[in-house]
Parts: sequence; C-alpha cells; structure tokens
Amino acid sequence: MDVPGPERRLAAVLAADMVGFSRLMEVDEAGTLARLKTHRVELIDPAIGKNRGVIIKTTGDGMLAEFHSVVDAVLCATEVQRRMARRNADVPPARWIQFRIGINLGDVIVDQDDIFGDGVNVAARLEALAEPGGICVSGAVRDQLGERLDGVQFDDLGEQTVKNIARPIRVFRVRLSEGLASLPQATTAVAPTVGSKKPSIAVLPFANMSGDPEQEFFADGLTEDIITELSRFHDLLVISRNSTFVYKGKAVKVQDIGREFGVDYVIEGSVRKAGGRVRVTVQLIDAETDRHIWAERYDRELQDIFAIQDEMTRAIVATLPGRVEAAAHDRTKRKPTENMRAYECVLAAKLLHHRSTREDNAQAQILLQRALAMDPNYAHAHAWKACVLGQCWIYGWCADRDATFEQVASELEIALALDDNDADVHRILAALNLTRHDYEKATYHQERALALNPNYDLIVVQQGELLTWLGLPEEGIDWIRKAMRLNPHHPERFWSHLGRAYYCAERYAEAAEAFSRITRPDHTHHAFLAAIFAQMNNAVAAGAHAAEVPKREPGFSVAAYLATLHYKRAIDRERHEAGLVKAGLPA
Repeated sequence: MDVPGPERRLAAVLAADMVGFSRLMEVDEAGTLARLKTHRVELIDPAIGKNRGVIIKTTGDGMLAEFHSVVDAVLCATEVQRRMARRNADVPPARWIQFRIGINLGDVIVDQDDIFGDGVNVAARLEALAEPGGICVSGAVRDQLGERLDGVQFDDLGEQTVKNIARPIRVFRVRLSEGLASLPQATTAVAPTVGSKKPSIAVLPFANMSGDPEQEFFADGLTEDIITELSRFHDLLVISRNSTFVYKGKAVKVQDIGREFGVDYVIEGSVRKAGGRVRVTVQLIDAETDRHIWAERYDRELQDIFAIQDEMTRAIVATLPGRVEAAAHDRTKRKPTENMRAYECVLAAKLLHHRSTREDNAQAQILLQRALAMDPNYAHAHAWKACVLGQCWIYGWCADRDATFEQVASELEIALALDDNDADVHRILAALNLTRHDYEKATYHQERALALNPNYDLIVVQQGELLTWLGLPEEGIDWIRKAMRLNPHHPERFWSHLGRAYYCAERYAEAAEAFSRITRPDHTHHAFLAAIFAQMNNAVAAGAHAAEVPKREPGFSVAAYLATLHYKRAIDRERHEAGLVKAGLPA
C-alpha cells in the first residue's frame, strides 16, 4: 500500500528580517522591543491581513508570511517599506528600524500551521540579498507579475549564487522611488479623493469605555450610524465601515490613517454608558497635521441618542474646509424609533448580520423580532429584518425558500410604507426585483438608493452589478471599481461582481484576474473560471476548473445554473452558456 507523501502547494512566500536587531537591542532593549511591537500592530500585521496574507511564523526580529497571489505579496511588501520609510523620517538614523524583504513563488511542504521546502528557503535567501528597507524577488515572481502593477519597477540583478541552494537564482530588486506618486496603483487606489474637491473623512470605531463587553455593540452601532448619516451628504466622501473597522481596538496614528485611506480628516470618539445615560465624546482631527479641529462631549438620556447623532453630524460637516452648503443639513432623514430598547436590538442584529454565519443570522432574526414587538412601526427594523432574511435565503439556511422569499418581500413593503427615505430599503428592493427579472422596478429602487446614500459601498457596487445584468458592463466596471475605492477592505464578493462585468465586456484576461482574487472559490466561481479560460482557448485551465465544479456541486448543470442568473439580454446569457459548454460542463 502506498503511503501518501506530505501535502504540498504553490505559494507566494514573503520572508522579512529586521536590520541591526542585535545592535539596537544592546543600546535600548525595552525601547526597541516596544517600537518593534508598535510597528507590527499598527502597520505590518494589518498590511499582511489587508492583502490576504497569513503570518506563518515569527522570530524575535523576523517573520514568514504566505500569500495566494504574488501581486498581493508585492503590494504588501511595498506598502510596509514605504510606510516604514515615512516613520523613520522623524527618527535619528541610529534608531531606525528597517526590514529586508524577500519574496519567492515556489512549491512548499505543509506541516500543520507551518511550511517548509525550497520555496521557503529561496525567499529567505532573497531577503538576505535585499538592502535595508528594500525588497528582492525571484525570477518566478517577476514573471508572474508581468506589467500588472503600474508604478512598480524592477532592477535585474542577474543570477545569484546563494547559500544552501544548488542552482543559481535569478534576482530582481524592487525599485522604491521617493514620493507618493511612485506607489503602486492598487495601493493608491484607496485614496478616492484624488482629483476631487470633495472633503473626505474616515470615522474610526468608537471606543467602548463602559467596562461592559456586552455594550460593545452600542459603540460599534453608533459608529456605523454616524458613518451612514455622514454618507448621506453628496458633497462628502466617507470611507466605509468595513475599512475603518479593521483598526478596531488598535492604537493607530491619525496621520497613518490619513495616508492609508487618502482622507483629509479623521473622527475619533468614545462611548460611556451607565444606567439610563450615555456620554459620547467625539473629536475631529486634521489627518495631515494631526491637529484637533473640533471636539465635543454629549451627556444625554439614552432616548436622545438620535439627537446626539444629528448634532455630531451637523457640527462635523460645518467644520470641514469649504463648508458644505447649509442646504446639505436638510438631508433626508430616517424616522428613528422612540423606543431605545428596540434601537439597541437593531444595532446588535446588524453586527451579527455582518459576521455572515448561520448561528449569528438566527440570533439576529430573534433580536429584530424583539425590536418589532416593542415598536411595530420601526421602519429600519423591518428593512434589516428583510436583509437578514435575504441572507438566510441566499445561503439556504431556511427550510422553505419560497416562504422566506415572500417574507422578505413583505417586510420590505412594510418598511417602504413606513419610511420611503431609507436607502437600505431601496437597496434591498432593487435586489429583490432583479431576482424577479423586473428590471424597471429594480432600476427605480437602485437609483433611489443611490440618491439617498451615494457613498454606501454596498449600494455603489450593486449599481455596477445591475448595469452588468442590463448589458452595460463597461459602465458596471466603473461603478464596481468606485465601490472598491470607497471600501479598500471590501468583501471578497466584489471581485466576483467585477469578474462578471469583465466577462460580459469580453475582457477575459481581466475577468480571470478578478476571480483569482477569491481565496475560497465555490462551484459558481470555478464554473465562471472554466467559461473564461474556455473563451481564451486555454483548454487545460478550463478543464481543471470544470473538474472542480461537480466536486462542490454534484448535481450541477449549465441549464440549472443559468436559471439562477439575471441577464436581460439574450446575447449575454448565450455568451455565458457558450463558455460553460465549451469548458465541458454538463448541459
């Protein structure tokens, strides 16, 4: 009987090592460790996570990380080195903390949570060849990158003989020129205000100072509601909740946040809740100078929380440069419930919904039902009940899909009758009518949602989706890209939307690139990739992805799959069908 060998996989491996660690430890042991920890927490670990990497192991002065894509690995490395250079600018050279980074694409052996093998060894040798603050990559990495990263240039260092590697290694040095203009396009894309006169702002998660972990949802929910209210202003660009919540519970510098998101201003705040009262403190900070522009403290009875939100929103917008017109203060208003306990249930349900698990979805439904029992006329609770039920319907977490679908429609009808100015109501109604293939109603509600909340990334990406279904993929691509700029930490499904738009535009190579960014592809992603490669006449890749489809969905058929899609034009449906059939998937 053959004994199976060790698990192997192809990986982009990043090896990093701190320069002069022993010297710095000798001079100031405690200070060096504290500064290294700060850089890890504030910069390096978030950069790895943001670029879909995983830290495999750390040593006192180094680390090993794995990425699914060489693009992600190089973007992460350039971000770390550029931001570390900025941090060292205000520090005497003798106290600089610098890293060498090496990146290789190669075969690795997997042993539980660790990786070994030639792919790892080469990355470590490349790191040793890098200059302090520099990056070296292997020829395999350079070949795979091609010209995908605008603004990143390479110097060919030729073939190098390195320790314990029998063959010479082709080495390239990443050229890190000075100035923000030299940053890779995919990194600077998080600055959506370039070329725009709109003031831009990031709202950091408010800190829960209550000492009660159960009240964490209150602070988070208040932050989310402030982001939503600010987003209603057409003359203000607001970074989305998903992006800023990456920094929840972390010590961050305002100027780093400003550079990270390309924003002019940052809002920080805290919530202290005790008994029937709440104290909210908030401060507006200039992201470039770290100067406090405005600060305020609100002590209120809990039933006044909506008034607190409105006061803060008006004060912040009135303080921004250029001053938003007074008419912006007359923005559309939701009708808040008078029942504070119901409001808290909805806040908790929203946070459970964001976790996207079956158990959290079930708990969110219970909380929303409780809120509506206390206040049956709470429009936003009806809207979010529809959203949570819709999530349940999409993932198949319900016993009767038809009954659940009708319940979603019923909740939305109620919400719409109670409050026609809730953007979420119109967003979900647009999706519902698209599922029914009622394109006219879907377009109406989508346009209404955009008018009510133009900076809500879920609404913006859905605009791109809708345009793609309607047969306008080039316009759809622009909207989906805009959503990605609004939310640099967007959900992975945005890549699926972008891939579909590229496919419909017959830009197959870009479609393949978009779908390749999905870390855990399901049968629909593999089916789409099979169709893409079939259209590119790459029979090997098409066949490989087609083979994965029945493993994940045994009863898959092209006809049944196409029945779940929403193309308005026959030509778009036929193009998709042709690719699937050409890839060899069962009709």
